[in-house]
Amino acid sequence: MKATILTIGDEILIGQIVDTNSVSIAKHLNAAGIVVREKISIGDDRAQITGAVERALRMSEVTIVTGGLGPTKDDITKKTLAELFRSDMRYDERVAAHVERMLAERGIDFNELNRSQAMVPACCTVLFNAYGTAPGMWFERDGHVVVSLPGVPFEMEHLMQDEVMPRLKARFALRQIVHRTMITAGLPESMLAERIAAWESALPPYLKLAYLPNPGAVRLRLSAYEVEGDAAAREIERQFEALRRIIPRNVIGYETATMQELVHGILTRRGLTLATAESCTGGTIASRFTAMPGASAYFLCGVVSYSNEAKTKLLGVDPDAIARHGAVSEKVARQMAEGARRTASADYAVATTGIAGPAGGSAEKPVGTVWIAVASPSGTVAVRRQCGSDRGQIIDRASAFAIALLRDCLNGN
Repeated sequence: MKATILTIGDEILIGQIVDTNSVSIAKHLNAAGIVVREKISIGDDRAQITGAVERALRMSEVTIVTGGLGPTKDDITKKTLAELFRSDMRYDERVAAHVERMLAERGIDFNELNRSQAMVPACCTVLFNAYGTAPGMWFERDGHVVVSLPGVPFEMEHLMQDEVMPRLKARFALRQIVHRTMITAGLPESMLAERIAAWESALPPYLKLAYLPNPGAVRLRLSAYEVEGDAAAREIERQFEALRRIIPRNVIGYETATMQELVHGILTRRGLTLATAESCTGGTIASRFTAMPGASAYFLCGVVSYSNEAKTKLLGVDPDAIARHGAVSEKVARQMAEGARRTASADYAVATTGIAGPAGGSAEKPVGTVWIAVASPSGTVAVRRQCGSDRGQIIDRASAFAIALLRDCLNGN
């Protein structure tokens, strides 16, 4: 089964809003065994809508459309679909009563524009929208289904979950799609691919491997399409267990697992405490830990020592070390970590100091240079990392590298 997702709205094309609807719709469809063939975004234009839907009808069994279903003149999806399916319009009393009741609760008069929302194509099945005034609509042609949903995300989500998916499952004989994702860290994508090449080559033909790199991590997704779900899931687990034996130090977990969650678990189980001292990462590392419930059991404090003066006064960094080696140096990173550990009386402390740019770099220390240090009961380790050239990317990568180094130190590596 193939599906097309069509999002309508000039506001999407000009970047005024982010299209989250297609992401949610794709998750619903995939979970039911329907493969999303393509996602298309178009403007509020009758010819564009007609052309996109006609094309989707040729290429996919299911088309999900969102947007353009309000009471104003620029909301043209409903009328365009009525023309496309050569249907007259009819007045739906249930929709009208619902719209009038919702507006009355808000103290808004029920006018002609609101009344127009109860006009629907006579050929469609109306999908009742309990959370908004624009109903969803279900059309069929030659065994193909077109569903039109409002663009408001929580209204769309309600209709997809409560109306669309049950109808699709009843309408079509669907086979399962199985996805499972392993999260790895510590190996860049190219090195990881080289390390696991033999394992990848031996995968069963029906399992497809995808590499999905993120800052500080690479996700490995195994997918099986149109299969018996339980058998495919068991085979994927077997393959991932074999992979664990190949890269045991590089596996963080599965699905949405993060390095900070892994470290959070280690610190909590062992009853250890943590402090942070951040310069270029500006508190990002601390925020990643404190965002997790239960962080108060181990996280003692975080210092954002952005200036050299703060490094010396708050963390006890030797001013001579800054003068001789520069704030971005191994010496300073080590002293920052040791100062944070000493000040907080923590078991472990992690520190970062670097050049996030866009200015401040040199030939010796280009933008993106970051020194990371971890102080622990057994001593202090420091590494230099090159974290890219974009400021946001540098902060993100440096934070990920720092947490990964902390994990390695906790595991004695």
